[in-house]
Amino acid sequence: MSDKQNSNTELPDITHTVVLKAPMQVVWDTVSTADGLALWFMPNDFTPEEGSEFQLESPFGPSPCKLLDIDPPYRLSFSWDTEGWIVSFVLKEMENGDTEFTLIHGGWKKADEVINKVNQKSSDIHSTMNNGWKGLVNEKLRAAVEA
Repeated sequence: MSDKQNSNTELPDITHTVVLKAPMQVVWDTVSTADGLALWFMPNDFTPEEGSEFQLESPFGPSPCKLLDIDPPYRLSFSWDTEGWIVSFVLKEMENGDTEFTLIHGGWKKADEVINKVNQKSSDIHSTMNNGWKGLVNEKLRAAVEA
């Protein structure tokens, strides 16, 4: 059947890209250290070593995470919580010394599937998180690195 309903398809990755007026190393230090992440994202016990396990202190309680891949100062990816989410931070140095930062939040389930921790449909959480990431990347990360 080529006539799939939206509720039966996996939700797309959330992606936000911004250009930050900061050197790449400053941005990297802010997205790849426990102190840096706490400034703009969530309290955590992050360690920048591939395979390391850490927790993010989310509004819904501790979220177990694992660093899956790290390629300083260009990229890192980690699993987030127990729903199969993968979050990646990708950095690219611009010719003028600014940094292009891209956040990718993938691993989404089908729109109607329930996210157990919050007992809400995946589509609702996707929408909420899309708006949350937008604010985090455009406002909080920007303020942390451009200060």
